Amino acid sequence: MIIDCHGHYTTSPPAHGDYRQAQLAWLTGRAGPEPVAAAIPDELIAASVEARQLRIMRERGIDLMLISPQASAMGHHVTDPGIATAWARACNDLVFRLTTMFPGQFAGVCQLPQTPGGNLEPAIAELRRCVGDLGFVGCNLNPDPSGGRWTAAPLTDPHWFGLYEAMTELAVPAMIHVSASCTPACDTLGAHYLNADTAAFMQLVAGDLFARFPALNLVIPHGGGAVPYHWGRFRGLAERLGRPSDLGHVLGNVFFDTCVYHQPGIELLASVAGPDRILFASELLGAVRGVNPQTGRPWDDTRGYIDALALSATDQDRIFEMNTRRVYPRLDERLAAPDKQETASPSEREQ
Repeated sequence: MIIDCHGHYTTSPPAHGDYRQAQLAWLTGRAGPEPVAAAIPDELIAASVEARQLRIMRERGIDLMLISPQASAMGHHVTDPGIATAWARACNDLVFRLTTMFPGQFAGVCQLPQTPGGNLEPAIAELRRCVGDLGFVGCNLNPDPSGGRWTAAPLTDPHWFGLYEAMTELAVPAMIHVSASCTPACDTLGAHYLNADTAAFMQLVAGDLFARFPALNLVIPHGGGAVPYHWGRFRGLAERLGRPSDLGHVLGNVFFDTCVYHQPGIELLASVAGPDRILFASELLGAVRGVNPQTGRPWDDTRGYIDALALSATDQDRIFEMNTRRVYPRLDERLAAPDKQETASPSEREQ
């Protein structure tokens, strides 16, 4: 089975985006009632993925995708907590409907209603709702709700501990994922995302978070940003800071995905992080679209990069399936349940 741990609902019906624009317009003057989420028919949701995500998944042999709301649209820089909660609920409810319509192809990962400097109680409440009521298997956690201004405390700060406690209790990991950049000098997709991946890893290296939360798992996307390329720097800095130079205080709980869009990058990630800490992902129809003119293959067809690695069948299976099931135990329970037929791969359903 091939599980893609990093998908976003980037093709949601236009009415959903219209609702967000109405929210933001309402915030400027608060004239009239607060907008409410659009009523979107099931057929529009189905049409939004059938010729897009589902078609590409079939073509590439991807059986199941963990899907969350569009990351760049989370809009955590908007300071109003009520609007943040309403927007997160609307986004998560839409993803939930998608997962109920296509339970064998999608599993939900939730957006949290974060705001710059805001407390995390709304985020914890939404996490509990999405996991307990909607059956989601994980969440996305933004280490920089300010959108590139980096006003938030490091991920190792007690500010985050209440959320980590809830995540541990619910047995769900978080993917560390920022939203759009509010700084013109820092492009959202080419700089802010990768900067955040790198910054988050360094925060974890400098602290000792997992001594306090040994069951907490975090996924750093986009191959870890600059992490594999500068592995020696991180090890040297850990030693300088009095942390284990083998990074053992981090590596048991931190994983990297394969949203790296060229073969040398994947090879470096595999050689540095090792097959036990890599989760297959493509973020298809996300940041990088189109075809690499040198290879003739889509940039985000990451399965081809993994297939080209010199891996044993066991290590390949770890990357494609088993590591994700280990990091996302609720997904593993769902796949191992007696009613597994619901989430079986196309090849399994044919048997």
